[in-house]
Amino acid sequence: MPKDTLKTRLEIAKSKITRRNLFKKDEPPSSIGTAFKLSTELVSAVAVGTIIGFILDTTFGTKPWLILIFFFVGVVAGIVNVFRSAKNMQK
Repeated sequence: MPKDTLKTRLEIAKSKITRRNLFKKDEPPSSIGTAFKLSTELVSAVAVGTIIGFILDTTFGTKPWLILIFFFVGVVAGIVNVFRSAKNMQK
């Protein structure tokens, strides 16, 4: 295969990919992807808060108080993150 033919084919492929990517940016994200993102933010905040509470409880021997406190802190942080993300999606 000559060098010019390969170069031409590469340029055609690059232009197709560029056109395809331009069209995808204009499309809104899918509903299921948005729902997955929001639910993941909420669940991860609660999980991180609970894990931090568990570690601190184990360290200080105050079971179950710090687990409960950090669980609710994680819930509040998760809800705030979901509201913030939803607000950004509306823009």
